[in-house]
Amino acid sequence: MQSHELRQRYLRFFQERNHAAIAVAPLVPEHDSSVLFTTAGMHPLVPCFRGVPHLAGRRLVDIQPCLRTNDILEVGDAQHLTFFEMCGNWSLGDYWKEQSIQWSYAFLTEELGIDPQRLLVTCFAGDQHAPRDEEAATVWRALGIQRIVFLPREDNWWGPVGTNGPCGPDTEIFYDREPNGTADQTPATHPQRFCEIWNNVFMQYDQQEDGTYLPLVQQSVDTGLGLERVVALLQGVETPYETDLFLPLIAAIRSIATQSNSFAERVVADHVRAATFILAEGVRPGNVAQGYVVRRLIRRAVRYGRELGMQGAFLAKLSAVVIEQMGAIYPHLVSMQQRIAMVLEDEELRFQRTIARGEKFFHQTADRTLAHAESILAGSEAFHLYETYGFPLELTEEYAEQRGLVVDRIGFQNAFEAHQLRSREGAKQRFAN
Repeated sequence: MQSHELRQRYLRFFQERNHAAIAVAPLVPEHDSSVLFTTAGMHPLVPCFRGVPHLAGRRLVDIQPCLRTNDILEVGDAQHLTFFEMCGNWSLGDYWKEQSIQWSYAFLTEELGIDPQRLLVTCFAGDQHAPRDEEAATVWRALGIQRIVFLPREDNWWGPVGTNGPCGPDTEIFYDREPNGTADQTPATHPQRFCEIWNNVFMQYDQQEDGTYLPLVQQSVDTGLGLERVVALLQGVETPYETDLFLPLIAAIRSIATQSNSFAERVVADHVRAATFILAEGVRPGNVAQGYVVRRLIRRAVRYGRELGMQGAFLAKLSAVVIEQMGAIYPHLVSMQQRIAMVLEDEELRFQRTIARGEKFFHQTADRTLAHAESILAGSEAFHLYETYGFPLELTEEYAEQRGLVVDRIGFQNAFEAHQLRSREGAKQRFAN
């Protein structure tokens, strides 16, 4: 099944069950300063979980572009992505756990034909704030699912976004890659075996700033199905990078590269997709907020492109492949294509001019550090790389890890703050004159 068919089937399935298809929200939240990007389809709906009516009704469905960078160092493995699409359906004070779970199960097993024997689900184990979720487990048992694992809050609780807001227990659906494997293994103990494909969150509580919980004025359901992961499952491949979502981009990367490195290929592919979507929102690379994130993505893509032997500017060419593939679904990519290409080329060339010199300085510093039998790279050296060569601290840390070193983050911060103080004092003197 191709990705476009999965999108169509998902939307149609829930529209046939009286869900209104709503327009996707911007990747950069318009009215929420607590987060830099939309990290889940529920972000724009937070007021609705608190009782504010939605113009489209109480049952909603969409496929929302999302971006998360908390696992950016894992990108390049079999599963992690920074940019991804989340299929979501919601009940705003309408149906509850039983109906939500039944429909999720029906979509996976009847609509997509996934073998129920390959499914394992997890439920909230309970703690001092909320009880064990036997209600969800009972629904799963009635559907014939016997592999049910109860896990703690860090595994089966969602939210709030930020320090307060709607939250609640969830039940997560996993696909077992090794159905004949050991019975006592769980997603918590063997994450490589179990692939999470769907998460049903039951919004019951409103967490307060002081950490206490109040019941929400209405019980709501928020679900999220990972499009890229399910496409990989349906196409019988190990990773999203082997699906129709990525193959054209991977092919374009290989046509430019002179060396082979699957990890580097995946990083470049993911980061080009993510940067293209961020820049389409009008964000420009910078040193703060969304600008810092997209700059970091671009520079990491350039860095891993060098490992593939890529020379000169290549990101705009790869971005064009992303837009050609995704533009019919997200038309704003097409309208912003020229601007995206210009920003990518400018930022890439800026970094290309300094990265070789920065790498040379880093390796000289690392050599000296190792020669003294030390394992910590001085924070002042990391700041020099940041100030002189434009290396984000995280990039220096990646290089350091490859050499068996750890960067002194506190020393970096001290050097950064001292630099800021000198800059302020210098500005005062200039204005005083």
